[in-house]
Amino acid sequence: MSGPDYPPSPGPDSNSIGNFVIGVSTIGDIPPFNYLRTIISQYANSEILTRLIANMDAYIDQTANFQSLFDMIWNVDTAQGYGLDVWGRIVGVSRTLNVVSPGDYFGFQEALPGSQPFNQSPFYIGTPLTTNYELSDSAFRVLIFAKALSNICDGSIPAINQILMKLFPNRGNAYVVDGLDMTMIYKFEFVLTPVELAIVLQSGVLPKPTGVSATVQQVG
Repeated sequence: MSGPDYPPSPGPDSNSIGNFVIGVSTIGDIPPFNYLRTIISQYANSEILTRLIANMDAYIDQTANFQSLFDMIWNVDTAQGYGLDVWGRIVGVSRTLNVVSPGDYFGFQEALPGSQPFNQSPFYIGTPLTTNYELSDSAFRVLIFAKALSNICDGSIPAINQILMKLFPNRGNAYVVDGLDMTMIYKFEFVLTPVELAIVLQSGVLPKPTGVSATVQQVG
């Protein structure tokens, strides 16, 4: 059955009307078939039913969801939020660090002893409720990459220096010094921020050979 606004069904040996193919669906390697022939006559002119059947492939298409899964979770370069938390558990590093208060704040020395100028210390916002600090997605992503490098690091000075360069790009020179007496120094020619210091001391990202004592030294 066909109405005035619905094309007639094709003949038994054809899937087309004129130059247009209608009601043809192809799934994987299954040969194309005319799904209009599966609709019983009393529903052939139902706009809702025919639209549901015609658009079924689009309705159940998971392409967008798979792309979102890849971008937000699977691909560490673009992952965000929960996705990065998953990667953190995989490589063995946490987004949360215990950051000690810097002690000095921005202000005038005559008003607050130990106050610092602009770009040196943060504004005083009162006594913090907790010293736990959640890394941002961008900072946590860098930490994840560094921990992944640490997991496969051979403990050599060039390998550790590569991790330092990954963790602190454009911050200044950061390198390892071998004391030649079963000691080593992580040396930074700049002052580490409280968050950076927490990463160095708490995250477990910086490796050291077994039996070697490691210390941190800041120069600046």
